[in-house]
Amino acid sequence: MLTEAIDRYHSLLNETEAFETEAALNSELLMRRCYFGTRPLCTVLRPHFYLHDHYHYLKRQTELVMSAFRKAHQACLNDAALRAQLDLEAYEEALFTLDIGFDAPWTTSRLDSFFHPESRELRFVEYNAETPAGMAYEDQLAAAFLSLPIMRRFQKHYVARRFNMTHGLLQALSTIYEQFGGSPAAMQIGIIDWADVPTLNEHELCREYFEAHGVRSILADPRALEYRDGHVWAGDFRIDLIYKRVLCSELIARMGLDNPIVNAVRDRAVCMSNAFSAKLMAKKASFAFLSDERNAFILSPEERAAVEAHIPWTRRVQDRKTLFHGREIDLLTFIAENQHNLVLKPNDEYGGRGVIIGWEVSHEQWIENLRGALHLPYVVQERVAASFEDFPAILNGQFSFDKRLVDADPFIFFGQSSNGLLTRLSSSALLNVTAGGGSVVPTFILYPR
Repeated sequence: MLTEAIDRYHSLLNETEAFETEAALNSELLMRRCYFGTRPLCTVLRPHFYLHDHYHYLKRQTELVMSAFRKAHQACLNDAALRAQLDLEAYEEALFTLDIGFDAPWTTSRLDSFFHPESRELRFVEYNAETPAGMAYEDQLAAAFLSLPIMRRFQKHYVARRFNMTHGLLQALSTIYEQFGGSPAAMQIGIIDWADVPTLNEHELCREYFEAHGVRSILADPRALEYRDGHVWAGDFRIDLIYKRVLCSELIARMGLDNPIVNAVRDRAVCMSNAFSAKLMAKKASFAFLSDERNAFILSPEERAAVEAHIPWTRRVQDRKTLFHGREIDLLTFIAENQHNLVLKPNDEYGGRGVIIGWEVSHEQWIENLRGALHLPYVVQERVAASFEDFPAILNGQFSFDKRLVDADPFIFFGQSSNGLLTRLSSSALLNVTAGGGSVVPTFILYPR
């Protein structure tokens, strides 16, 4: 049982051990640059654990749901009427048809969920199809915990298997560059994002890993790039593959469509991951697309069952009638009357920005936000059962066990195969480290000795 493993780990921590573990962990985090801006990524003293059959279930169901996303993506590419349900911006319509030069637009992506391992209740709440973060951080956090004395003592009772996701990332980038027509042995990577983002530490960790494995790499701000002589350049560094961490919306808002990245991708002068067309399923409306009865014909019976089981009921906020688990409703009236079971989300934001949690605001605030959501692309999503676990931590100089919200965010390669995951903790309903709170922890698969 998973609870037995967690209890075993907790039994190894008395107050003295807890303070020693925190000091050793903080030293490791500093050495490994596991900081989000100036904050340490991990603020608790235990990793997250799954048993093998729990992780196998999560992986299998993730891959089945991804089959539905792939079909939805293709349907929206082919049919403008279906695509209209995603509320694309004009620039997105202009970019999604560009020839990407490789098979899948999502080299890497991430599905965020709440997962209850014992009951196997799994509900995905967001699809990070454009610029999924966290792989290098998770690898470094796993290495940090494995260096701690408490983990060595714990592993006398359990084998703890870690993931190596940065390795998978580099393999995936090499694969698409080969599909693009290039030679991975000669590939040079540009990790592209704004120079002031708080995730620069992770970009640098990726760069160091790529370099250590023989792939020349550079971090560069999009504004520092040039497109000349048939190549993208950062100074005198030629970029063959852009590992794009900058968001499309921010890139176009700051630099317009006539910028070195767009022009080079349009001319097939550079390979870019993820492709601009990945943005279709990155929209929050993709969940509404999958769960809407109007689009059920796109999916197989097995995929429809997976969507029903794992995608919460979601709709674009509109004045229309629709079905709520088989019952016809007037959508706006339903949203107004059921705020304690609903969340409003902007169609194209990240980091929890603009999210309105119905059970945390007054009815007057809810109605005011609902009115605003009618005039901006917003979705409404059914509340899902959050997952909680006790984690040991030093808070305000005191050792304690505190209940934390836990999510499960599996990484996906090529839109098909899941391997490894990001795990975040929070004491609030808005679980997002980018938003300025919470903690990231490594995840291990446990096997009893």
